[in-house]
Amino acid sequence: MEYPGRLVLLGNPVSHSLSPTFQNAALRAAKIPLEYEALEVSRSDLRPLLRDLKRVSAAGNVTIPHKFSVYERCDQLTELAARVGAVNTFWFEARRLHGDNTDVGGFDAAARALLGADPSGARVVLLGAGGAAAAILAAVEAWADATVSIVARNATRADALARRFPDVARIETSAKRAVADATLIVNATPVGQREDEQPLDVSMISRSTAVMDLVYARGGTSWIRAARTRGNRAADGLTMLLEQGALSFQRWFGIEPDREAMRRSLQ
Repeated sequence: MEYPGRLVLLGNPVSHSLSPTFQNAALRAAKIPLEYEALEVSRSDLRPLLRDLKRVSAAGNVTIPHKFSVYERCDQLTELAARVGAVNTFWFEARRLHGDNTDVGGFDAAARALLGADPSGARVVLLGAGGAAAAILAAVEAWADATVSIVARNATRADALARRFPDVARIETSAKRAVADATLIVNATPVGQREDEQPLDVSMISRSTAVMDLVYARGGTSWIRAARTRGNRAADGLTMLLEQGALSFQRWFGIEPDREAMRRSLQ
């Protein structure tokens, strides 16, 4: 097959990203002669860079803060990317920019692994209404009889999300009330990127509730470690990160990556 001219991650910042580590492990395992590189791109430089990438039929991933900007510039969107309103995976085909959102599938796989069961009927509490929240809602939307309670400081964003996903989402102003009977609590806020921060006191959470943090850190975030100590099933964002990356790899090359090689690269 014809490979992309370049394979890149676009974001700002990107120096902390683990994507180059596991994507390059997948490329080596598949014997694909490409290197995945992280490019730190300012908002003003994004448009000219996309023009340069178009010339070499590049492909890659998009992270904060460019997922919506790339979404707006795509000539063709997958159904999922259109539903979420953001792109995290792109490629050029016949000089047209295509966009997909593999965060949805990444979250779905991570949530199913954590719950260890079919998520039908799950009562999900979503902390935050930022960029990642729509992907979570798009995933849960496909779970039979599942519901999502959105707990967020930004009432305007929360209301907009609830209107976009009316079949599953509702706004809850009380975190304590929301988590009382939750199956799964998902932190989709930046809280937790610093070691001492936790988005919710784990003492409020039933021990039967599963806890997922979209933030990832070696050994788990402070919140995830606290939840595990208390006896909750808990996972940080690493499983989701790996799975969305694997789904991106499939999109670019049409083959399954070696997920075990990807995991080993991070150990």
